[in-house]
Amino acid sequence: MNHNTDPLTEHSDEENYSQLISEFVTTNPQYYESRFEKIGAKTGFAWTFNPGAAVLGPIWFGMRSLWAWGLPFLLLEIFAYIQIARGAFGNLAADAMSRISQIEGTLEFRRKQLAAAIEKQADNVPVFERAITSLEKAITDIQAEAATAAASAPNIILAGIAMLLAVKLVEGLLANPVLEKRYFNWLSNRDIDAGLNPARTMISAGFVLLVTVVSVAGFAFPNRFELLSRFPTTDNIRLTAISWVEKIFNVMTEKGDWIFTVITRGIRWVLDSLELIFVGTPWIVVASFIILLTALSAGRRAAIVAGAFLAYMGFLGFWEKAMTTLALLGTAAVLSIIIGIPLGLFCARRPRLYSFIRPIMDFMQTMPAFVFMIPVIAFFGTGKPAAVVTTMIFGGTPVVRFTVLGLRGVPESIREAAIAFGATKWYLLRKVDLPLAAPSILAGINQTIMLSLAMVVVASLIGAKGLGEDVLEALQYASVGQGILAGFAILFCAMILDRVVQGKR
Repeated sequence: MNHNTDPLTEHSDEENYSQLISEFVTTNPQYYESRFEKIGAKTGFAWTFNPGAAVLGPIWFGMRSLWAWGLPFLLLEIFAYIQIARGAFGNLAADAMSRISQIEGTLEFRRKQLAAAIEKQADNVPVFERAITSLEKAITDIQAEAATAAASAPNIILAGIAMLLAVKLVEGLLANPVLEKRYFNWLSNRDIDAGLNPARTMISAGFVLLVTVVSVAGFAFPNRFELLSRFPTTDNIRLTAISWVEKIFNVMTEKGDWIFTVITRGIRWVLDSLELIFVGTPWIVVASFIILLTALSAGRRAAIVAGAFLAYMGFLGFWEKAMTTLALLGTAAVLSIIIGIPLGLFCARRPRLYSFIRPIMDFMQTMPAFVFMIPVIAFFGTGKPAAVVTTMIFGGTPVVRFTVLGLRGVPESIREAAIAFGATKWYLLRKVDLPLAAPSILAGINQTIMLSLAMVVVASLIGAKGLGEDVLEALQYASVGQGILAGFAILFCAMILDRVVQGKR
């Protein structure tokens, strides 16, 4: 059976292929069509060279919206240009000459001291003579170093040129394969930028030229252009900003004093209750309860290990401080969980609300602890309530994130089936969403507890008692033994809590 190809259809396909390439590349479509065919005909790397990409470099890649390649090439080219400019125009001996000037000032001072000592016939004349000899030798060595640096200029220029040519060669070799891959991505997704337009070309050229010229000028001619070496600002701007921030916090503290008082009392009530349980209760009861809870959650082996950890804390005198730490941690963790899980449930089906809350949580997690301790102290003072609030800010976000992640991971088919059988929203939440999202929610609770434990030492800076206080004292007085032993006690508290929360039973 013969299969004959229609010449008209084949000719039409070729025209369509050429038209698509012309639409994608805009300029010189015949060149790119032949190169794309050559690349597609080979299974490995096809050796083609694009002179335009080699000459324009990062500008060509930016014009084609290939910044993933353009930015690394731009950094390499800038480094090569800097080497060429340093060798041709830079003062390579500037640092050495600056050091010589400083030493000469010291040398002149020593010579005056020597003259005065000789005049007084003092006993320290040999000391000054040795110091002057040492400084003169240092100047001689640095002068030789400066001469060597100045003589290395041609080598630096040649190294920069060699690097620049190598980068240009790689740019020319990779341009066509990279553009061919982007072409096939464009065929399946027309939202990808294609062709050339004046705006993208001007942005690419302007960005590359600006970054290159400024970088080369800054490195080749250091301290010559004040605008490049120092940001154009004044102290008045910073002082004004500080004044405004202080005024805002003063107003918030005065107007919202009753709010912070209510929050402090609520935290204090929970904290006192947990301290009464952990610290006031006889140690035998607390230890038995923790061991039993670990056994029920994670098994007998975990319970035996938990008992060994508790014995470690007791025999080394860390029992009361460990229980205080657990009370502080428990307060922060309980409040974080009570607030975090309902907030995660509420945000899971409301993307707009979660998109508003997520940047706030990012801010809470990325802001250094010592920074957000400042407003906490301003609002709540020092002591355990402030330590609890600081711990909640740092460790309270994972439970929200993991709750949202777990609920969004519930298969829609299961939810639709439950709704089809008449499930109400409350039944759907209790019997479908929460059971399926439970592993993720438990992981969030675990992360919150672990992050809260990480704040034990930091919280001790603002008056929180417990094991963190021992570690802080060890840091202040370089007491290695005390710090290591207290650190292991904190580690064991974390391991016990982790086993209880993550227990498979």
